[in-house]
Amino acid sequence: MWNILSEYYIDILIGVGYTMLVALIGTVVGLVIGVLIGVYRTIPDPKSKAALVFKKIGDYILTAYVEIFRGTPMMVQAMVIFWGFAELNGGRTLNVTVSGLIIVSINTGAYMAEIVRGGIISIDKGQFEGAHALGLTHTQTMFNVVLPQALRNILPSVSNEFIINIKDTSVLNVIGFTELFFVAKDIVTQTYKTFPTYLLVAIVYFILTFGISMLLRFVERKMDGSKNYKVLGSQNLDAESYAREARNG
Repeated sequence: MWNILSEYYIDILIGVGYTMLVALIGTVVGLVIGVLIGVYRTIPDPKSKAALVFKKIGDYILTAYVEIFRGTPMMVQAMVIFWGFAELNGGRTLNVTVSGLIIVSINTGAYMAEIVRGGIISIDKGQFEGAHALGLTHTQTMFNVVLPQALRNILPSVSNEFIINIKDTSVLNVIGFTELFFVAKDIVTQTYKTFPTYLLVAIVYFILTFGISMLLRFVERKMDGSKNYKVLGSQNLDAESYAREARNG
């Protein structure tokens, strides 16, 4: 393994770079897709019949998207999207890096849509009612009240999706995307050292996922804030009493 690493470390680093690039961008774009779908699905049914019909059509389309991409392997999706584009464009294929980003983003978006929906459902309905009572629209309620709390609740699931994407980018080698697994296959064809090569790549994958996992857990702890805090006064105190209590500690 040491000989392989010393000779092909640049290729391995390139593979790691492409793997992390697609995994990170795919997760972020997938989260944006999930948030948009989550917000759309929580829109109250409009009173107008025409608007209600359009909303129902949108619901069916989004449900079909989520179920199809959650119900089929990413490897199959990669082949369909990559060669489907070529079929529609007279054999001209899409750039493999762009293809990889599109495939991972769309696949992740389907999972994120359900994760975000669960996060929104977890928020107490009283907060929706309170925001509406203050005159906030549905969009304002979602982006200013509900989503900040929902995103904090779903952060562990989002982190898990990111880690999964780091590993799942390996399926993109079927379209020729130069990620870490593709580099490993190329090294094997040159050296015929199958076991040490794949063992080395397995170790690299583990270092990536374990390191990212520890980093994201640290971020989660920071977002939790301090567990020890002191509430000064109450809402029933006037300004002078509140200031006096604050000075007295």
